[in-house]
This record gives sequence, structure tokens and C-alpha cells, in this order.
Amino acid sequence: MTVYFIGAGPGDPDLITVRGLKLIQSCPVCLYAGSLVPEEIVAAAPSDARVIDTAPMTLDDIIAEIEVAHGNGVDVARVHSGDPSIYGATAEQMRRLDALGIPYEVIPGVPAFAAAAAALKTELTIPEVAQTIIVTRTTMKSSAMPNNEDLETLGRSGATLAIHLSIRNLREIERKLAPLYGPDCPVIVAYRVGWPDQAFIHGTLSTIADEVRKAKITRTALIFVGHALKPAQDFRDSALYDADHVHVLRPKRKAKG
Repeated sequence: MTVYFIGAGPGDPDLITVRGLKLIQSCPVCLYAGSLVPEEIVAAAPSDARVIDTAPMTLDDIIAEIEVAHGNGVDVARVHSGDPSIYGATAEQMRRLDALGIPYEVIPGVPAFAAAAAALKTELTIPEVAQTIIVTRTTMKSSAMPNNEDLETLGRSGATLAIHLSIRNLREIERKLAPLYGPDCPVIVAYRVGWPDQAFIHGTLSTIADEVRKAKITRTALIFVGHALKPAQDFRDSALYDADHVHVLRPKRKAKG
């Protein structure tokens, strides 16, 4: 018996991995985060599977269901949105399973920031503009941010920021980042990435809060901040395909003659 923590991707049922889908199709028990995982994904579970929405459940409730499955010797598909490694609340579940001696595996999924960048047709790492992506959040109702992970500290890097779970904190984001990135720095709010009502709101650090307020978006949104979102059209090409860039797969050509 094994518990499979499966990343279902951000919303589009087509973005789940082949392995993740096959496991959902085969596991007799499916526990899924119903507020964020599309029903189309768990509809792939066997017709006689025990399928449970864990949104209203506590950690104890979830572990109790897994213990019953373990006692019955049947596999469990534990389906999370996005990728289980990012804000998935999987660590505490794994800790409980370790204590109980219940085996588990983790199946990666497409994270929301990657799906959003794809939908925007945007590369988040532009040569000599930004070569680092920081996935973070701000302190709101959830646990406090650790020391040295505040926006001022992270923002000094100039990296592209993918800020989760913070859509109601835009004024604070503007206050902390505008001195570092400039008030005209591009910002994109990605709402319900991969879902039918997906939407993107474009603005700057000085305008995005008002634009989001007009759109009446209050949850399920990701905030991108960074100059890579709208680079100058004269940014340099990557060295990867530069004819003068020599590497092991493209060695220097011998001169003719």
C-alpha cells in the first residue's frame, strides 16, 4: 500500500502528468483538495473508488482516512493543486505518515507560476534583466514569514517575484517594492490560472492595486513583479544558441582552407 501525493497542476485538467493521471485512475481511494482541484481530474478515479473532498476536513480527518486505507491494503491518490512542493501543506502529512510507518511517494505537478508564464507567452528569465525567480508570499492570516524572507530583503535581488497567497496585500507589496523596483515596474496578477475563467491583469507597482480592486479579485491569484515581464525589445540574445558560443554539444568548428 502506498499514498501518492499527486500534483494536479493549476487547474487545466490537461496539465496533469501522465503518471499522476494513471495513478488516479488506479487507486481505490482518492483524497483531493476540492477547492483547487478540478472535478474532471478526480472523475478519472475508478467508478467504485472512495473519492473524498478534503477541503472541509482537518489534518486528523485526512490521516484517519489514510490509516483506514492502509489497514485495507489499498493505495491512496492524495491529489493537490499545482506542485506538492509549493504551499501544498504536504510536509505535515508526510510527517504523520512517517510516524505511522505508512509509505508514500510524491508525483510532481505543473506549478501555477509556470502555467501562468506559459499562458502569457513570457520567459521569466531574460538575459541581463533577470536570471532568478523567487517564489514567495507575504504574511497575512497564515503563518508568519521567517526572518530574512520579507519582501524588502528578497526585493533587493531585483529578481522576478512570484508572490502567492497575497492578493489582499497589494498596497503593502507596492509600499515595500516600489523603492527597490521603481513604481513603474511591471506587475501582472494571474487569476485562477488554468481554469475557464482565467484572467490576467496588467499594471505597475503604482497602479495594480486599483486595477485589481476594479476587477473585484480577492482570492486565488498569483502576483508577478519584475522587469523581465516587459523587457526592452533590444535585450541581448541568450548565449545558448549564439554561433560564437562553444560548448560540448557544439564544439568550435575548424576553419576551412
